[in-house]
Amino acid sequence: MKSIIHPIKIFSGTKSRYMAEEICSELGIELGKMNITHFADGEFEVSFEEPIRGCEVYLVQSTFPNCDNLMELLLMIDAAKRASAHSVIAVMPYFGWARQDRKDKPRVSIGAKLVANLLIAAGVDRIITMDLHADQIQGFFDVPVDHLYASSVFIPYIKSLNLPDLAIATPDVGGAKRANSYAKYLNAPLVLCHKQRAKANVVAEMTVIGDVEGKNVILIDDMVDTAGTIAKAADLLMSKGAKSVRALASHAVMSDPATERVENSEMTEMIFTNSIPYSKKCDKVTVLSVARMFADTISRVHNNQSISSQYLFK
Repeated sequence: MKSIIHPIKIFSGTKSRYMAEEICSELGIELGKMNITHFADGEFEVSFEEPIRGCEVYLVQSTFPNCDNLMELLLMIDAAKRASAHSVIAVMPYFGWARQDRKDKPRVSIGAKLVANLLIAAGVDRIITMDLHADQIQGFFDVPVDHLYASSVFIPYIKSLNLPDLAIATPDVGGAKRANSYAKYLNAPLVLCHKQRAKANVVAEMTVIGDVEGKNVILIDDMVDTAGTIAKAADLLMSKGAKSVRALASHAVMSDPATERVENSEMTEMIFTNSIPYSKKCDKVTVLSVARMFADTISRVHNNQSISSQYLFK
């Protein structure tokens, strides 16, 4: 029997409209019409302003700032299911709460698992996301998760810089696996920065493991929040004799005073994707779009094609 291809419709939450518009432009389709009504007390209601019965519905929504955008996404999923959509796929370039993936001390929540449960309860059929803080979060879901990697955007940019004596570094040991993948692919040595935290978002001490003398170093991380770690690592690497230090991270959380720290640090450049929009002014920041990667993935999912071929490495 010939398989039925259900029509695609793409909708966007409030804060991710910029990404949804880019994705639609890449796919050559129009962004779907949706209305979000806000009440005086802060409550809001989601409604689709066009029929979606029998459609493959893609909801583009990152969760930043976390609470309102997550609730908005949950309501979008619920409304789509109640409108008889054939399937509902959440496209989440940035997955909030991903840092809460385990109990690292007594009596704490596992926020990533809770968010997964909420999305499943709302009725989502599939998740498309990018560079989760921890790969094991995919296992929190009972539906397929397409986990994309920003390396397919970052690697061509790194190569375009034509940097001699390249070295890859990680600002903390937890990111060693990710940085090692870059180091292997680029045939560059790996350097580790070991940090000890006084408390959340505060680095007490940092040491470098490896030689960076005369190297052009690229720091690899999944997100930058207050930029305390990445700025401290860049300054430390420069003090150890590095020729230059650049940093790249998939998600520009960039909570204050992150921009000031990046600007005042000794790093040459800070490179992000646009999974989270960066609107502040900083001459050192470069933003690369991942809209084409998400558009290609949506097209492949819709046509039941493999997406693994677009990975340079995982």
